[in-house]
Amino acid sequence: MTETIAPFTGFGLGLRKEHHADFLGAEQPVDFVEVISENFMACGGRPLRTLDAVRERHPMILHGVSMSLGSPLGLDRSYLDELKILADQTRPLWVSDHLCWTGIPGHGAHDLLPLPYTQEALATCIANLKLAQNVLERPMLVENPSSYLTFPESTMSEWQFLKLLAEESGCYLLLDVNNVFVSSVNHGFDPLEFLDAIPRSKVRQIHLAGHSQGPEGMLIDTHDAPVCAAVWALYAQAIERFGPCATMIERDDAIPALDELMAELALARETASIAA
Repeated sequence: MTETIAPFTGFGLGLRKEHHADFLGAEQPVDFVEVISENFMACGGRPLRTLDAVRERHPMILHGVSMSLGSPLGLDRSYLDELKILADQTRPLWVSDHLCWTGIPGHGAHDLLPLPYTQEALATCIANLKLAQNVLERPMLVENPSSYLTFPESTMSEWQFLKLLAEESGCYLLLDVNNVFVSSVNHGFDPLEFLDAIPRSKVRQIHLAGHSQGPEGMLIDTHDAPVCAAVWALYAQAIERFGPCATMIERDDAIPALDELMAELALARETASIAA
């Protein structure tokens, strides 16, 4: 896979069903939308008609949650084939998924499960990612998930793992700033060390989201609240390091009216403008 992903700057939202009518009724002041790939794979009818109508007005990104890039059993080829059909139909800016595993054949965990950061796991992810990119005929973006435990087997940090993954697979990175912050609190590392280790040339998109307080001082990536002050500050530092790139507000629960998310997106624009 030698194809590259050109930088794309702008500010967007995750397209959720609560706001389909808003986007179908009028062009919205966003530079792109991101949709969950699995919601539109192997389906037709109204979902695809909605997607087609929205993407006539807005550039679109496909964001997956179940590719299971960390699976030692390999990737589900039927899943990849269905994703390829959707990508060819919709011509997204890019296709992304998470650095995680999501289940075993016949049983999906419906969660983004963590990996040990070892050479063996790295080789598995590289092989799976190369296969996915070859089937899709395009490079992918890989997102750093939030995490709530670590493995004693790990021989490198998450940021070292991501750097090597991007360099050796040819993929690019979707930097979730909220996930960096959540994991830094949960595991006691410096989030700036994470940002400083990520290659500038590999970041093509940034996610911003809210989180919740969990047990024993842990934070939980719930996507059900506005972006907090600490994550806004970390976002400003990310823009200082990586420069302008596609930035998106994620909200997947307690979804407010579109105007509220637009106000939050305006804050992202302002923060990025000051930091750049």
